Amino acid sequence: MPIELKMPALSPTMEEGTLAKWLVKEGDKVVSGDILAEIETDKATMEFEAVDEGTIARILVPEGTDGVKVGAPIAILAGEGEDASAAAAAPKPDTAPAAAPKPAPEPKADAVPKSAPPPQAPVETPAAPPQPAAAPRADGERIKASPLAKRLAQAQGIDLSTIQGSGPGGRIVRADLGKAAGGIAAAPAAAPAPAATHLVTPGPFELEIPHEAVKLSNVRKTIARRLTESKQQVPHIYLTVDIQLDALLKLRGELNKGLESREIKLSVNDFMIKALALALIEVPECNVSFAGEQLFKYQRSDISVAVSIPAGLITPIVASAETKSISAISSEMKELASLARDGKLQPPQYQGGTASLSNMGMYGIKNFEAVINPPQGMIMAIGAGEKRPYVINDSLQIATVMSATGSFDHRAIDGADGARLMQAFKRLVENPLGMLA
Repeated sequence: MPIELKMPALSPTMEEGTLAKWLVKEGDKVVSGDILAEIETDKATMEFEAVDEGTIARILVPEGTDGVKVGAPIAILAGEGEDASAAAAAPKPDTAPAAAPKPAPEPKADAVPKSAPPPQAPVETPAAPPQPAAAPRADGERIKASPLAKRLAQAQGIDLSTIQGSGPGGRIVRADLGKAAGGIAAAPAAAPAPAATHLVTPGPFELEIPHEAVKLSNVRKTIARRLTESKQQVPHIYLTVDIQLDALLKLRGELNKGLESREIKLSVNDFMIKALALALIEVPECNVSFAGEQLFKYQRSDISVAVSIPAGLITPIVASAETKSISAISSEMKELASLARDGKLQPPQYQGGTASLSNMGMYGIKNFEAVINPPQGMIMAIGAGEKRPYVINDSLQIATVMSATGSFDHRAIDGADGARLMQAFKRLVENPLGMLA
């Protein structure tokens, strides 16, 4: 019996996905464990493996299809020994057209109650003004004009059939109306506008700006939705400290020299992850999430680290970072970043986290304010370390200084507690040996 291959749920919250790419074609034989397709979820592109053996009889959902619901059939698999052509000829599931609803029977004339009022004459409603149609030219060719040009022509009484378009393919654009009127067309005299009037902003097509329409990935759609919700619903408070990095950079150089035989190279970001994890344990009031009527207080530090990938931004998690050595954090981050860029992260590797860290220092950004990743209560934004005039032991000297800004959910974290976390973070980074104990 043919087997329906259905859209898998690749994460607990997944409801639909994009069938990004088929890695098999109709007629291919597959065995359990073969990779059939790449499925794009709201966080990553993941592989869909075969469970049964057989032959791909028919592909129901073409690659590139958006919004495929979890559980929807996407292909037909002919089992071992079955005729693939017969399985392919079977009707597609759920394709039968729905029966048209029967029209309701008209009431008989004698069925109207005697007490009912006499029927009223139908009230005529004014018809909506017709939209300007593209009139044919004298030679019978249909007029091509941008929507903005059509609206302006109608408002100013300009006959489009008398204008030669200068846009692509002879399309009439806004500038052509100005030429027809002997200059830039002026707007008609202002008239009292009705309350329901909407302002129309010309779009890229109406302005004739060269452009490329890029389809949004599921990852980019999720980023847009979640960050918009965060800025609209979460009251952010921002706290910034300047941190001297010289001691950390010196220790990092010494450690890297000792780790050469193990092929481990620590980054400044590895130290930042460890410092934030320890600071959250020291100031547990900031290791929280706001949940309406409840406040979740976490007892370990799972740090979500922002990683840039072609599809957007994803935050793989270093779990229990406060208990791990900096070298272990470094190795884990390299593996997670590689998986993220290849779209191979599994849901447990990016879902959750108690706080986030975003580092843009490698781009030379001195200072920035990051947007909180709900439902987390805070995110640490790390800027570039640079040589600055700095007071050390009451004397002005040159030091390597970095600015760090914490964004806190003010519903869950008070400003004083946020300040304590920033103070602890600064102390740990400026005295890095404490992170090795």
